[in-house]
Amino acid sequence: MPVAPIKTLFAEQALLPDRWARDVLIHYGPVDGRIIKIERDAKTGGDDHAGIVVPGMPNLHSHAFQRAMAGLAERAGGKDDSFWTWRQTMYGLVSRVGPGDIEAIAGQLYAEMLCQGYTSVAEFHYLHNRPDGGRYGNPAETALRVARAAEAAGIAITLLPVLYSQGGFNGESLSPAQERFRGDPAFLEEVAAAVERSFVDRSFNRTGLAIHSLRAAGEREIREAVVGQRTRDATAPIHIHISEQVREVTECYGWSGKTPVEWLYEHFPVDENWCLVHATNITRGEIDRIAASGAIAGLCPTTEANLGDGLFPFRDYMTQGGNFGIGSDSHVSVSPVEELRWLEYGQRMVLRRRNIAAAPGNPSVGGSLWRAALAGGARALGLKVGAIEKDHRADLLVLDHENLVLEGRAGDDILDSLVFAGNTPLVKRVLAGGRWVVEDGRHVRADVIEDNYRNAVRELF
Repeated sequence: MPVAPIKTLFAEQALLPDRWARDVLIHYGPVDGRIIKIERDAKTGGDDHAGIVVPGMPNLHSHAFQRAMAGLAERAGGKDDSFWTWRQTMYGLVSRVGPGDIEAIAGQLYAEMLCQGYTSVAEFHYLHNRPDGGRYGNPAETALRVARAAEAAGIAITLLPVLYSQGGFNGESLSPAQERFRGDPAFLEEVAAAVERSFVDRSFNRTGLAIHSLRAAGEREIREAVVGQRTRDATAPIHIHISEQVREVTECYGWSGKTPVEWLYEHFPVDENWCLVHATNITRGEIDRIAASGAIAGLCPTTEANLGDGLFPFRDYMTQGGNFGIGSDSHVSVSPVEELRWLEYGQRMVLRRRNIAAAPGNPSVGGSLWRAALAGGARALGLKVGAIEKDHRADLLVLDHENLVLEGRAGDDILDSLVFAGNTPLVKRVLAGGRWVVEDGRHVRADVIEDNYRNAVRELF
């Protein structure tokens, strides 16, 4: 029986789970995409050589099709522009985009993510149906297109088919634009099963469940979906948009006498397998409850700022030992550096203080943010990613150690400079699943991927 090949990467400095280490030889399988062994204090050698290597970042929240409208909602429409007016622009795109467009847009997005340092993604997928709301011949048509785009780009994916069945907290009918999103528990199970069967690599790709929001699904359907998911896979990720806008919180309170977080925790056993996305409008008691449950707070600062949602109470949450990860959501930015930078800067502006996110025992803000987002993102995706560690996916970022931003840097000074010093992209090469997918800052399939995207966008707009 032939022996699977093994490749090696020698790193002068590498961020390992316990500390920075020098002279690290990383052994990985280019076929199965897995890290096989970590050799410290190694002699110079290996198939490839790098100055600085850090783990690739998980992106825990993405709506891939929205990449095509980034920048197109920046026109004033009245004194009360908000998420709810932005949503009308999104509906305009929803009315036109087809399966081929979805695949082309997702392919471009995932290539961009890899170039910026995201090497895995949770796709919160709710564009299920035809523009008229009817089912495709294959109910999983659009989900399979997204999964195919991820495979072609080389990014690991946790695909989350979204439960979406009503237009408001009181069970209002879906609007014509929302009919594309309709998906009940049985439909989601069918989609997830089809996507699971399609994965070439089932070790580092999976499915889970997403509930769009409490306003978009009733209690009975949420319970059916959650119980069904837990019966099939007790550890599968469950994601939900929660308390994103003030209006959402107000309407939920009017419907139930509870805020969204209160209602969710009183009706469901939220645990470490849940990811609560946004949660920008929550109380101190809710901060404590989320942190104590072990759930991941899914934070998307650039989208939350773009939509005017508000600021997640990050300092108080971290004081309670809360877990978080980051996502690019609507993709007005596709940079983990920018998400982490603005996560910290937002707190500085509100609190009028500096260096908010430093973890206990570690004064480095960049280091604290990067490590915590790696760990929280990996848990939210339910994948062995986000660490240079045996049996994890071989997702490695080679930073441009010759860039002056990193001159003379070592240890967490590297991460502080990566996150906070300038806007020069510092990711030079990317190994994703044991394959080199980015060279000199450019995706290896960029020409084909970009042509597909250009053709799709020209037809759409």
